[in-house]
Amino acid sequence: MRKPLALLMAGSLLLAGCGGWSDSRINPGNWFGKSKSTPVATAASGDVNPLIPEKTGLGIFDRPEEEDISLPARQISELRVEPTPNGAIIYATAIAARQGGYDLALKRVPDTAADTLEYTFNVVYPEAGTPTGNEHSRTLRAAVTLSEQDLRGIRTIRVSGAENARETRRR
Repeated sequence: MRKPLALLMAGSLLLAGCGGWSDSRINPGNWFGKSKSTPVATAASGDVNPLIPEKTGLGIFDRPEEEDISLPARQISELRVEPTPNGAIIYATAIAARQGGYDLALKRVPDTAADTLEYTFNVVYPEAGTPTGNEHSRTLRAAVTLSEQDLRGIRTIRVSGAENARETRRR
């Protein structure tokens, strides 16, 4: 009778000591906190000369690059980073300007700080006019998978739209 009681007491003390695991930095669920909304910096369009081509083909069989007709989504409403066994998945939810958006993509912004991953939530709208509709019918979701190597040294993940951006920081 004494051995089971001693094991029960030792087990309960051990279990009581594990209460700090949920707030621990070792817990993968705590690697990134909740996202928060931040303002978006607008780009100055007067710095680029539209008459000078950026890139020309190098060979006679080069095809012209397809024109990117995607636009940033109007508003980013949610950003989540969920850990996986080999990295993380970034989930972003956006509210589009109008209904019918397709070809969603989280496009990486190349010129950012070394400890920051920044993405733009892009969407393509139909050429024909579509109604605005309610917010639920304009909600779009996209995700991108990152490996552990992609996340090495990253402290901030930011997803931006036309009106706002959301970012989350590693604890």
